[in-house]
Amino acid sequence: MKIYKGIGMMSGTSLDGLDLVYCHIWKPLTRWEFKIERTKSIPYSKKRQVLLQESIKLPADQLLCLHNEYGTWLGEQVGTFVAKEKLEVDFVSSHGHTVHHQPAKGLTFQIGSGQHLANACGIKTICDFRTNDVALGGQGAPLVPIGDHMLFGVYDFCLNLGGISNISFVLNNKRIAYDIGIANMLLNYITRREGLTYDKGGAMARKGSMLPELYDQLNALGYYKLPYPKSTGYEWFSTEIVPLVNAQKAPLESLLHTAVHHICEQISRQVKMIPTKKEKTILITGGGALNTYLTEVLKEKLGKKILLEIPSKQLIEFKEALIFCLMGVLRLEQEINVLHSVTGASKDSSSGVVYLPS
Repeated sequence: MKIYKGIGMMSGTSLDGLDLVYCHIWKPLTRWEFKIERTKSIPYSKKRQVLLQESIKLPADQLLCLHNEYGTWLGEQVGTFVAKEKLEVDFVSSHGHTVHHQPAKGLTFQIGSGQHLANACGIKTICDFRTNDVALGGQGAPLVPIGDHMLFGVYDFCLNLGGISNISFVLNNKRIAYDIGIANMLLNYITRREGLTYDKGGAMARKGSMLPELYDQLNALGYYKLPYPKSTGYEWFSTEIVPLVNAQKAPLESLLHTAVHHICEQISRQVKMIPTKKEKTILITGGGALNTYLTEVLKEKLGKKILLEIPSKQLIEFKEALIFCLMGVLRLEQEINVLHSVTGASKDSSSGVVYLPS
């Protein structure tokens, strides 16, 4: 039985930093199993954070230069991680950082050049997991549901609260998943305007008051009315949500309070759309799972039939990176790692491009 030893990497839309997870993945019988061996989070410097946030505005040549530079930087982080922890690694699996995502136009682009990454760390690298699915008519996202299906299928719902909130569940024997809407991207935008990194535990949001006008405007956004499969990203946030927030002359605490209630309202609406006659469980991961006030509000809105399961801090923070490691294994095994029932593509696919170091 082969045990794959890989590093999964994730940089999310919340712009907190880079997550690396070193894990062993194997298939003893019919199901894949995993063990997380080492983890590391690397916060972005203020300069890199701004560069990534503003990269959507770059002309093509400058964006491609950043694509290459960021790939080299990713590879250097891998190299340091491997050397310090004395790791034996078969491959690196990288999500990259999403800059452009417009699947309706057949367009998606994650920076972090796979060739530059592989050359910098000297390890086989798999990346660019979205492009093939988009070429097949899919959304190219969300990708994590394949891991929900294979590793966390015991839960009725898997909810990830990153920059964007997305959900995964089985309906009529098919795995369904989509981006619900905004999450930490909005909360972090509000705090960073005031020079703060984030609202730890939702403490500031808890002190605030509801802003009814903003709350109604956010809930009325057209994206929330679209049927799945659907996905969204920074373009939607910057054009539809940022102007609404910037128009408010309100205390920081009240902006955060209203944002938390909006996020939870949209999640609860989606969960409640799925008929249930018994108690169901929802696994919550991503940075938002560490926001105590947010999880309290969500629990209240969902009601008693939905039981929130908040796992270990390690799984909360590194579940996405873990699943990208799994996706790399599936690509090497030429097994399906993107489900068309999730993305709306014409068929399932084994996606990702393999780069060998020079």
